[in-house]
Amino acid sequence: MSTYTVAVRDYAHTTPLKTGQREVRNRTLEFPEIEPIHRAFAPMVRELRYDVAELAIATYLQAWEQDKGVSLLPIVMSGRLHHNTLAQLPDGPIRHPAELVGRRVGVRAYSQTTGLWVRGVLKEDYGVDADRITWVTTEGPHVAEYAEPSNVERTDGALKDLLWDGDIAAVIGGSGLVPVIQDWETAEQAWSARHRTVPINHMLTVRTELLRSDPEAVRDIYAAFTASIDDTRTDTPRSVRERAVTHGLNDTLLAGVRLAIQYAREQRLIRSAVTPEDLFADYTKYVAS
Repeated sequence: MSTYTVAVRDYAHTTPLKTGQREVRNRTLEFPEIEPIHRAFAPMVRELRYDVAELAIATYLQAWEQDKGVSLLPIVMSGRLHHNTLAQLPDGPIRHPAELVGRRVGVRAYSQTTGLWVRGVLKEDYGVDADRITWVTTEGPHVAEYAEPSNVERTDGALKDLLWDGDIAAVIGGSGLVPVIQDWETAEQAWSARHRTVPINHMLTVRTELLRSDPEAVRDIYAAFTASIDDTRTDTPRSVRERAVTHGLNDTLLAGVRLAIQYAREQRLIRSAVTPEDLFADYTKYVAS
């Protein structure tokens, strides 16, 4: 019985696999403890350390562009709407997102997926292009070959401290803050209705060499994950996060991937004119066939 290493976070839909309640036919899965899960992203795209791994969609797009030997499976592991994650101090200076133009905004990494979605919303709904803001970051990209735009800076300080000191006007993420988009709930509903999807945070990936050399093993692993998702899905998803988790080349998943590509190109996270069909070519050829 072959053993495969799988780097995924604890979710309702992964717990049955991680605890052994759901088994994979003729396969053993080993789950290394990784917390937070984004610490698995660089080892996957730089070293191919795992056979199967959860990856942020922005990281995957950059890995695909650099031909890092990682293939995408149509399984959304997590997602959510991000309108309230762009935040400032309760007495912060921003009264409308347009006032961010010319200011400095903190984010863990420019290539972080939450930032991808926030910047997409800023451009699409408020006319604020990513190039008109200086992005202050504490980490670089997971894909080492990616060159950040000139309006991205690195800092050794904590973003929350920079916010309190007035060095940055807002930050993506953080507690004890207030959303820059004051009507964020209404804005989220309008965005979701317009795009008919939920922003994708993480998807499941597999080493390309494994997919091509042993597609049956990948089919079995894929089947186990999708069955676990189906088993833990409620008849009526109670939250956006629950609605985000999906699998298969359905309209919702493809719309999310297509929009992530659009935003990533607009923000110079990737330069290639890639399509969802390109990203899922290995899955379609080796798993779905």
